[in-house]
Amino acid sequence: METASFTGFIKTLAYIVLFWYLFKFLFRIFAPILMRTAVNKLQQKMQDQMNQQFGQQSNYTNQSSNAQNDEPKKMPNEKKIVGEYVDFEEID
Repeated sequence: METASFTGFIKTLAYIVLFWYLFKFLFRIFAPILMRTAVNKLQQKMQDQMNQQFGQQSNYTNQSSNAQNDEPKKMPNEKKIVGEYVDFEEID
């Protein structure tokens, strides 16, 4: 059976510290680039949604303006009263 040596432990600890600092260094380089691309994608998606919504709204207003020219606007029917208003009081 093999036993762990002190030099092997120090070597493993050195590798862990080296990889940790390498990871931090690379993260500082690539994180802003990744964040910029993610924000640009999100901004483009929101812009597309706004354009799509604006296009639907303009089509709706064009259709409704054409419909108003063709037919006179009808008055809405009066709403029926369903019931009475009852005011409840709390009992202590």
